[in-house]
Amino acid sequence: MELTGNTFFFQWEVDLIIWLQAHMGSFGTSLASFISAFGEELACVAVLGFIYWCYDKRFGRFVGMNALFALVLNPMIKCAVLRRRPYFDTPEIKCLKPIKKDADIFNIAAQEYSFPSGHSTNAVTVYGSIALYKRENKALTVIAVLLALLIGVSRFCLGVHYPTDVLCGWLLGLAVILFVPWLQKKLNNDRMLYAMMLLVTLPGFFYCRSHDFFEGYGMLLGFALAMEFEQKYVNFENTRGVLRCILRVVGGVAVFFGLNTLLKMPFSQDFLNSAEMASLLVRTVRYTLVVFAVLGVYPMLFKYTAKWFEKPEENKAEKTDEKPAEKPEQKPEEAKKEP
Repeated sequence: MELTGNTFFFQWEVDLIIWLQAHMGSFGTSLASFISAFGEELACVAVLGFIYWCYDKRFGRFVGMNALFALVLNPMIKCAVLRRRPYFDTPEIKCLKPIKKDADIFNIAAQEYSFPSGHSTNAVTVYGSIALYKRENKALTVIAVLLALLIGVSRFCLGVHYPTDVLCGWLLGLAVILFVPWLQKKLNNDRMLYAMMLLVTLPGFFYCRSHDFFEGYGMLLGFALAMEFEQKYVNFENTRGVLRCILRVVGGVAVFFGLNTLLKMPFSQDFLNSAEMASLLVRTVRYTLVVFAVLGVYPMLFKYTAKWFEKPEENKAEKTDEKPAEKPEQKPEEAKKEP
């Protein structure tokens, strides 16, 4: 496949990646791959799902709003800059973890462009939003910063990004988590905020031909629709019960990936991996439906499964036909006799 895009880098970036890969060894590669996974779709869905479905859905909306807006902006910048990944042009750099494992590592439509790093942006918007929302918790802030740093560094260790990709990914994520909450306070209208996000990112349809943009736009649209639907028709309650949390998160992640897989079935793998507009639009619709179902419709099950966790004594009165004994009527006081 003929590669397209732009090649530009500082020599120190190439030298650093080559040096790191020469000294990482198998353990270092495994460790970098493990750390990198915390910036991937599965981890972000699980973290967002736990906060939204279990801990505090208002908190979850805050994290999701930031993360999904950045998820669309990142590929818009990538498709404007068109920077090729390091291993495309430097044979000494190895691609140790492809973006899409089931596609050719030199298929730009599937593996995406390099600048800025999506994982680094995801790390700052997801974990940074958590730290920002819980800013009084200093330990959480330290963990969020360290995790974002490690995820970013892991990306150029794995040969899929230049260090400057990572740096700009961090800056993009930081800009989003500072600007979007500020704009939300100014507008004081979430419906208008989502509409502005969708409108600002709409131009990507005219020049982006990467899977990431169309997936991200679908997820942002599905998120906006789901938030409106949940508040109007569902209004589920959060829970701190450990077993309930586990079931909600596992069930939600299963619905996310299961429905995504189901909606792929009518199409061939070649069609899904192509950069044709029809394939990209199908991808947008698919992710819109998946996110809407997971965040808007799936929580409707919570009120039906809540009875599984009720204590027996809570339903004791419902399981018996006996009525509680009525208190005997008190006799009226005898009238005082007149003298």
